[in-house]
Amino acid sequence: MTLPDNTSARNSASHPSPVDGARPRWWIYRGTGEPLRDTTLGELLPPPPPWRAFDGTPVQDTPPDDEVETTRRLGSHRPAGYASAFAHREAEMVNAALLLRRPLLVSGRPGTGKSSLAYRISRELRLGRVLRWHITSRTTLQRGLYEYDAIGRVQDTAALRAAAGDDGPDKAPTTPPDIGDYIQLGPLGTALLPYREPRVLLIDELDKSDMDLANDLLSVFEEGSYTIPELRRARRRHPVVRVLTDDPDGEADISGGTVGCRAFPVVIMTSNSEREFPPAFLRRCLLLHMPEPGEDDLAGMMAAHFGENLAEEWGGPLVARFLERSRGLGGLAIDQLLNSVYLATSRSAEGDDGDLRSLVEAVWHRLDGTAPGVRQG
Repeated sequence: MTLPDNTSARNSASHPSPVDGARPRWWIYRGTGEPLRDTTLGELLPPPPPWRAFDGTPVQDTPPDDEVETTRRLGSHRPAGYASAFAHREAEMVNAALLLRRPLLVSGRPGTGKSSLAYRISRELRLGRVLRWHITSRTTLQRGLYEYDAIGRVQDTAALRAAAGDDGPDKAPTTPPDIGDYIQLGPLGTALLPYREPRVLLIDELDKSDMDLANDLLSVFEEGSYTIPELRRARRRHPVVRVLTDDPDGEADISGGTVGCRAFPVVIMTSNSEREFPPAFLRRCLLLHMPEPGEDDLAGMMAAHFGENLAEEWGGPLVARFLERSRGLGGLAIDQLLNSVYLATSRSAEGDDGDLRSLVEAVWHRLDGTAPGVRQG
């Protein structure tokens, strides 16, 4: 599939290719870290396949940005010249997910930067705040879609009646509080609102879930919609209800008790490969395995968080020692390297080189729960 010539030309001019070579013309996400300029994803994205087209209404307002959280995840610097061999495969699968309107399941060892992909996509394609749904063994599909505080509404109704003295046979009943004030959409429910451009939804550590959650997600991903029974029952009296969303101070209008997307969200699901998923679920996802980061990857991350000068000064020997230690301990997390760089460059860490090295490497402990210095027999 290729984009029309004029669209491809505009994207190439406003969104330069990475330093390691030209990219296919049909790519929209380039993996450069540079946000789109003079265009939007809606202008670049071809129509969906007929079986993945959605037309939810009413169209929602543009989602908020959250540059503070994105910077915390990715760093404030955007270094040029850092590209890994894996970047091509990553961008290829992201673009396939965009075009097919399918979720992307990203697997790999803990600490390899799987969840950061969602923030890179959001920053580059200017899709606003990332909706994050962290999964545990107690997570249910409904918690991801919405929550209804029925008890709170009953208590508030009783308090209003008591304040109005509405306890006698001749008193007119007090109108209950608006039901929309007691319904809040979760991250998944918010992502499926009918936005003009897709939201980015991060479903983090899906393999921590109950065995049924993956199967429960199937119909939601296929239909791109869900129903809120509490609003469905009240649709004659309240055809449109304004509810809370997962965004800070966010609100959305729900018509007829049903939420249906307009642009299928960019769904990034992460897995630590701790268990297998049902074949029917995998068939509806695109799969990407995140490899171990190499020297170039780690140098780029250091430059993004600390600047290229500092990364160049500390990157070589520190990254080499980190990779050596990581291989010896069965894998370390990227944030352990970032912590050590901060310690190494902090004024509070001033001292002789031996003490500094010992302090820096103290944060490089193994991730399997074994205490530092303890050998497994």
